Amino acid sequence: MESQDRAVPSFFVVPLTLFFVGILLFVALLNGRRDLVVLTLLVLGLAIGAKLWARMSLSGLRCPSTVDKEKLFPGERLTLKMGPENGKFLPVWFRVEVPVSGHLLSSSDGGFLTGEGSLLWHQGTQLKWELIARRRGVHHIGPSHIEAGDLFAFFSKRKRTEEFHSILVYPRLVPLKSFSPERRDLFGIPGAKSPVHDPVYILGTREYQQGQPARYIHWKASARHNRLQEKIFEPSEQEKVLLVVRVDQFSKEKAEEEFEHTLEVVASLAVRLGERGCAVGLATNGFIAGGGSTHVPIAKSRHQLSAILEVLARLRMEAREDLANTFRDELELPWGPTCLLFSYEEDRTTVIMEDYFRQRKIPMVSFACRVCSASGTGGTEPRHMSHLLDDVCIREAGGK
Repeated sequence: MESQDRAVPSFFVVPLTLFFVGILLFVALLNGRRDLVVLTLLVLGLAIGAKLWARMSLSGLRCPSTVDKEKLFPGERLTLKMGPENGKFLPVWFRVEVPVSGHLLSSSDGGFLTGEGSLLWHQGTQLKWELIARRRGVHHIGPSHIEAGDLFAFFSKRKRTEEFHSILVYPRLVPLKSFSPERRDLFGIPGAKSPVHDPVYILGTREYQQGQPARYIHWKASARHNRLQEKIFEPSEQEKVLLVVRVDQFSKEKAEEEFEHTLEVVASLAVRLGERGCAVGLATNGFIAGGGSTHVPIAKSRHQLSAILEVLARLRMEAREDLANTFRDELELPWGPTCLLFSYEEDRTTVIMEDYFRQRKIPMVSFACRVCSASGTGGTEPRHMSHLLDDVCIREAGGK
């Protein structure tokens, strides 16, 4: 951290005033004016004492900060707390200034949170602010600036701390219409309807069906219900869905509003598919704020959804490379997924991606914000399922 002196304009500390006080002291000494000598010495002592006081004010002064949430959705609130602590015998006046991303503040806050007060020896206090997440992205709180000085606020010193918080705001979850991706995996059928059972994962029990193997009988449940019960198994493989977000078109068209709406639909669809028990993955050709992978492998785990939402929160409307190159150079796909491709509009690259997935026997469903032009696909008739984004999203009143 770095610190610097900062003098508050005051009659007692302006250098020119102190110069005249020094002359007045000299004249008083020459003329033997004891009362004037005492007055001038008090003024000079006060100024020098305040200067020394300010120099020591930052010593032992700590100002730790905490937030109650680091990941949230738009519209949710978080609380920022700061606890200034004076760890020395000398009391101080302090002021803190915390720069905060504008998307966490109201427009009247001006990009900073401020608070001030005074601390006696070995005393602490607490400052608290409530912030609200207004937009998707990675937003920063801090590093803060601490200013401290004498209790008269004549002089002060200022330093910048290194502590800051990164707040991750996920895309807004929007209501979706009833939609089911084209199923590719034969074994992605839930529960007892699956043709292949996995004996490791048991969903529950039901009445024994004639013709089922005896090893499927759940003897403890049968004894409890006084009639034969059989086990219901998880399917050996789950339905697998890959969500693909193509960024370059949004960047080229400067379609920021459409880009944000697309990410909201992708996030909402990922949540819905996860709740249905699908294995979900994500791929994109955009830059990730703060670095990190642009690909979340298809999987079904307790952390999968949060990993997808984090990539969507960090995704910038700036393309790294062409989407086709991303898949050819970086991604290895498992057998049997369904691909959901999200873009601004269909064009020649959409057809290239269709060919890429068709060679791997992967069905593709395309979603676009607007209808493509007649020449958008180079005269090639697409063979994949195609939808507008509004086909799956329920628009709220007011158009958002």
